[in-house]
Amino acid sequence: MKIKIYFSFFLIFFIGSNSFSQDEFTVQIEPLTILNAPNVHSFSWGKTSDGKWVILGGRIDGLHQRQPFAAFLENDNNKSVYVVDPISNQTWSTSISVLQASMFEQLQSTNQEFYQRGNTLYIIGGYGYSTTQNDHVTYANLSAIDVDGLSNAVISGTSIIPYFRQVTDTNLAVTGGQLGLLNNVFYLCGGQYFEGRYNPMGPSHGPGFIQNYTDEIRTFQIDDDGTNLSIVNYSSLNDANNLHRRDYNMTPQIFSDGTDGFTMFSGVFQHTANLPWLNTVDVTASGYTVNNTFNQYLSQYHSAKIPIHDTSSNAMHTLFFGGMSQYKLDSNNNLIQDDNVPFVKTISKVTRFSDNSMVESSLDIEMPTFLGSGAEFIPLNNNTIYLENGILEINNLQEGVSLVGYIFGGIESTQENIFFINNGTQSSASNLAFKVFINKTSLSVNEVELNPNNIYNLKIYPNPSKDIFSIEVFIPNTENSDIEIYDILGRKVKQLTFEKSIGVQIISLDLSEMAVGEYILLFKNNTNAIERKIIKL
Repeated sequence: MKIKIYFSFFLIFFIGSNSFSQDEFTVQIEPLTILNAPNVHSFSWGKTSDGKWVILGGRIDGLHQRQPFAAFLENDNNKSVYVVDPISNQTWSTSISVLQASMFEQLQSTNQEFYQRGNTLYIIGGYGYSTTQNDHVTYANLSAIDVDGLSNAVISGTSIIPYFRQVTDTNLAVTGGQLGLLNNVFYLCGGQYFEGRYNPMGPSHGPGFIQNYTDEIRTFQIDDDGTNLSIVNYSSLNDANNLHRRDYNMTPQIFSDGTDGFTMFSGVFQHTANLPWLNTVDVTASGYTVNNTFNQYLSQYHSAKIPIHDTSSNAMHTLFFGGMSQYKLDSNNNLIQDDNVPFVKTISKVTRFSDNSMVESSLDIEMPTFLGSGAEFIPLNNNTIYLENGILEINNLQEGVSLVGYIFGGIESTQENIFFINNGTQSSASNLAFKVFINKTSLSVNEVELNPNNIYNLKIYPNPSKDIFSIEVFIPNTENSDIEIYDILGRKVKQLTFEKSIGVQIISLDLSEMAVGEYILLFKNNTNAIERKIIKL
């Protein structure tokens, strides 16, 4: 019996948006059992011309253990290449141990950066145990794989050696970053160099290690004629304050002005605390821009994601499926903070509107289990709905339900927080797959009935905040408008007044002297009163 899980969106945060319309699509996922599919997470993948998946690297255990002697064991490296056909429900595999040592070692590492251009899958870096170096290392290699050729060889049982090439470049010794392609230039964004055994007690305690975040966006071209392989035109942008992130999500974007690029979402860790970043960084051919007016609360760690563009409204959506997060929602849709950054079931969406403002929202049904960290979304081979940059164009979908791709793999956990009790049995690598459908409705933006109580378009950001909240509101007339703040006991603790001026107004709310906790913000005038919950950190 097939089980379908249906999702619809509800709004959580308004952050600097001057407009919002009801979504014109919903998401459905359907579990798919694939015979002999590998249990794997944090892997690289390519896609053949006929839609098969080629899976390399990653790990076959669950969340890494805390003890240095038990973390990132070589036995749990993925040492095979898998070819998966989700249509015929078949899986083929073979060992990659026949490759030369440098390729064999790199291609069994975890958290590599990868990108497929044409029929060639490029894999960069990755972290894992090196037999030749007798240590855990970050590999300084670029491997190029002939996807169709390798797939055919694995299926037919012939030699896979002719379909791999490799070069070495120390600038590519990165793990946990993201790789994108824009105007034939590769962007290696974020990540780190890690050498030695993982040790949560720090680099100078017990078995020491070297850990250096790149703090960079590295750009280069790959000169590849099918035989010769080299890195050319390398350059980098360094910013330790804003690019210091790894194990995060980056997706291609079409920005409000039509420019192509990427957004680096959330990620870990902050300089002064083992907590995620909440802001985002936009990357284009002209450089990068840090967005400190938006906080992403519901997805901090690498997970399956889908970029979706809507040409008709000039909106850019990005969906995130499960993973790990510092925040989740309770039954009343209030943010709950957990600084242990647990596994979550949340499926969320970030939307960039035509005015370049951003809103985070969530689906009202979650992933069926604590699943998604280190998983991947693999789109269909369909050039009619996917743009060249890998973005799904919603306007190219027909009305009704359309299959757009698959979610595969990742870490499956038995509970939210397992890091401090992890002995290797609390989580595992998953071989679960899900079909992903977009249900596009016939509803147009012009047909959405506006809520008369929301003509003020009240927005509060950031929320939560340590000290300063910005309150943005549209004032439709010259009547007096007040902001009142109440504590959880119902006592009014602060009051602000908006000037008598028609239009969008922004007022600063300073709660630095207030105790940490939840408060109620009441916006009121002669005709309406609007309540919002705010959280003081």
